[in-house]
Amino acid sequence: MTKVGAEKLREQLHELKTVDRPRITAAIAEARAHGDLSENAEYHAAREQQSFMEGRINKIESTLADVQIINVKEINETDKVVFGATVTILNLNSDEEVTYQIVGELEADINAGLISIASPIARSLISKQVGDIVDVNAPSGVIEYEIVQVRYM
Repeated sequence: MTKVGAEKLREQLHELKTVDRPRITAAIAEARAHGDLSENAEYHAAREQQSFMEGRINKIESTLADVQIINVKEINETDKVVFGATVTILNLNSDEEVTYQIVGELEADINAGLISIASPIARSLISKQVGDIVDVNAPSGVIEYEIVQVRYM
């Protein structure tokens, strides 16, 4: 996982523990005050939210305990694509250029240009260099890309 991704997870964990947990606990207490819990929809909804949130907290804590954090800015810059690199590629079929950073699975967000190391594009790019042509097996078929630029930022 990148250092930035780990920091975002820590922020999310802090938010869950300091904001969401007390809010849900208060909602459960309020729903209990309404009486019969067996027919209390508010109580059951709050308990379900609590269960989901506690599961998310456990998942984040477990991930942060086991993860290897990579500071991308400390990687020796080369033209070679490695985990954490920001890669600009050119679709040779459509002449469309796109830029992605290769990150861990939990921090991937295609809308933000962050692709998982396990994605077909990332797997095709790893260990290649600027100027290389890579074939990506996509659901729509094989797409050819040329690696235009590799940066570590």
